[in-house]
Amino acid sequence: MEQKSNDATPLRPQGDRVLNAPLVTMDLNKFIEQIKAETTWQESDHNSITIFKSDSLRLVVIGMHENTELKTHSTNAIISVQLLAGAIQFITNEETVALTKGNMIALQPKIPHSVKAETESFFLLTVAALDK
Repeated sequence: MEQKSNDATPLRPQGDRVLNAPLVTMDLNKFIEQIKAETTWQESDHNSITIFKSDSLRLVVIGMHENTELKTHSTNAIISVQLLAGAIQFITNEETVALTKGNMIALQPKIPHSVKAETESFFLLTVAALDK
C-alpha cells in the first residue's frame, strides 16, 4: 500500500498530513483544536478536516457553531455520525435523533438528512463506500 498524504494549501499550510497508510493514528482532540484555530471556523458556520481517506472509507471531523445547520443532502454510501462534543439534531424525513457526546447513529445510503447544532458541536463522520 502506498502511503497517501494531503498537500499544503493556503488554508492548511502545514500540509503533509497522512491520510492513508498501513496504520494511521489520529488524535481527535488535536483535530478539533486545529478546526477551531483555522480562519474558516472564524468566518463560517462550520469547518471540517478529512483525517483518513481510502477507496472504501473516509473519516471526517466536522465542527459546527451553535444554532447552525448542514442543509439537507444525501450520499451513496453508508455513513455513521459519532458526536465528540456538544449536542446536535440528526434529521431525516422519518425521524429526528438528538445526539449528545458519546452517541452515534448509522444511516443507509440515499436517505436525505440534515444536521442542526444546538450548541458548538464536533462529530466524527464515517463514510463507507458500497461494494462496486
